[in-house]
Amino acid sequence: MPACRSLRRPLAGFTVALFALLISTLPVLAAVRGPYAVEVRKNVMVPMRDGVKLATDVYLPVEDGDVLDGKLPTILERRPYNKNGCKTSGMYYASHGYAFVAQDTRGRYASEGVWHMLTDDGRDGVDTAAWIGEQSWSNAKIGMIGTSYVGGTQHALAMEKPPELKTVIPVDAMSNLGYASMRNGGAFELRFWNWIYLNAGKGSRQSHDAGTAAVLKEMAENRMEYLKRLPLRKGMTPLKLAGEYEDWLVAGMQHGANDDFWIQNNIIDYPEKYKDIPVYLVSGWYDSWSSNNTANFQVLSKTIKGPVYMIMGPWIHGQQGSYSHGQVTFGKAAAIADPLGWRKEWYDHWLKGKENSVGKAAPFQTSVRIFVMGTGDGSKTVDGKLNHGGYWRNEQEWPLKRTVYTKFHLQPEGGLGTSAPEVKVAKTSLLFDPDHPVPTIGGNISSGNDILVQGGWDQKGNEKIWNFTHPTPLSARDDVLVFQTEPLKEDLEVTGELAVKLWISSSAKDTDFTAKLVDVYPPSEDFPGGFDLNIGDGIIRTRFRDSLKEEKLMEPGEIYPVTIKLYPTSNVFKKGHRIRVDISSSNFPRFDVNPNTGEPLNDNRLKQTAINTVYHDAAHPSHILLAVIPKAE
Repeated sequence: MPACRSLRRPLAGFTVALFALLISTLPVLAAVRGPYAVEVRKNVMVPMRDGVKLATDVYLPVEDGDVLDGKLPTILERRPYNKNGCKTSGMYYASHGYAFVAQDTRGRYASEGVWHMLTDDGRDGVDTAAWIGEQSWSNAKIGMIGTSYVGGTQHALAMEKPPELKTVIPVDAMSNLGYASMRNGGAFELRFWNWIYLNAGKGSRQSHDAGTAAVLKEMAENRMEYLKRLPLRKGMTPLKLAGEYEDWLVAGMQHGANDDFWIQNNIIDYPEKYKDIPVYLVSGWYDSWSSNNTANFQVLSKTIKGPVYMIMGPWIHGQQGSYSHGQVTFGKAAAIADPLGWRKEWYDHWLKGKENSVGKAAPFQTSVRIFVMGTGDGSKTVDGKLNHGGYWRNEQEWPLKRTVYTKFHLQPEGGLGTSAPEVKVAKTSLLFDPDHPVPTIGGNISSGNDILVQGGWDQKGNEKIWNFTHPTPLSARDDVLVFQTEPLKEDLEVTGELAVKLWISSSAKDTDFTAKLVDVYPPSEDFPGGFDLNIGDGIIRTRFRDSLKEEKLMEPGEIYPVTIKLYPTSNVFKKGHRIRVDISSSNFPRFDVNPNTGEPLNDNRLKQTAINTVYHDAAHPSHILLAVIPKAE
């Protein structure tokens, strides 16, 4: 494809002046501060091994009217969200002496082929990397960049071990899809249902037809109505017009077991497939991929020399540059102020061999950097948010070696404490009606758009919760079981992986149990009703209680132990606060609702209520296991 010459042939002085003008006048280029002008080659069609061609934009640094002499390291971004959205990054890195390659993944926007969820991205990434290595401007050294699905394309390529790939920075990246991401404890995360409904008519090959695009757009605009009518059946909605999207979504909602169906990007089970390169894993305590990020760090740091670094902030999905999330603020220090520049520091070190802050200063000083939430004063900010606060801390490992794992047991009458219950019989039951599920209020969410709010929220209804607009606390519901401590006598830091172990029974063959950890603020002048801040949550579909790889229905009335894995966190529960655990059987629309019938997943025609019981007595010591960090001496 012919190159775009608009920045290539003018006199050098005019080029520099024009480049400076662009920097100063266009907000989209505000981050571009490098010394070089940039040439952009649009829509280069790069052939894959099967003949499919992928649309690719190449950004190259220009000096004195020509592309820099010598071989350039490359930053590669492969995305399903339109490569045109890479303009800011492309201009920034090219202006700093990198080649930047942006590519539409297979079947998306200007690329040929049929879209599949990540499964082509390893092979296509290998072919793209080989093509980059053959270009006259390339030194065959590639670093990858990108967030979410785009982070997933990094993992996919790293697991193929191409010779050109030298480092990756997967941010909030898709991986371990059958563990706690697409399937979560066996339940289906409906954010992917939402992703399909939004993207099937936007950037798909079917959307090239205006009429089809209009029908799919109408479907997307009425998502709430479709959400009320699950399960999704093949051919029964307008999604049938985008065949590969419907096929994947129906299959994904039917397939609960963590087996080869979800093998793509399964790093937990196959860390040896990952290339031994420097890896910087980035996520946030309120991100949908946080548990995968910490899990990946644990397995990769033991499997590859890397080095493997990890940073965990108080962030929601893709918002590392912000410090307020949901109804909560963490202080300006919580944000990474230069979202492109801090990555460049990493690339400069590993792709250009520069001695810089990597391994010496934040955010690269140590292998693990975490934001400890909860040390704010609890006041209300001028924009009405809770000042939860926090601070950064460098660590050397994850989980922290000094952790004291402490069981907080569910007590009779709704208590929560470190003493195991002594009573012989104690149980609490709820009526779970799948037609009236507990609404989702914040949490570890992405691709929520207008059906799910992200981050930290007071656990009561408000106008932004589409299925729970009235200001009633979730704790007022009969189908939410609340267990909480007395007001704490001193600050308590919880940093690490979290889990809730319950002994349960049900009147149904299959049902769900959910758990949520809450930091309960006492009433104050700014928040007269207090503030019930969600910290982490999780779910277990009981047919997967023994193994995520195999379904096994229950015998109604029989008592079973189940473990609910919550998302990891780092939070200080301050003196005077309460630690609370909410137990229920639904969290909608974060997770699909169990119909309680035991029918095949996403293929039920019936629904029924279930009486679900949690046991918390001496023989059944249900508890949350908290990763307590002792106070420093």
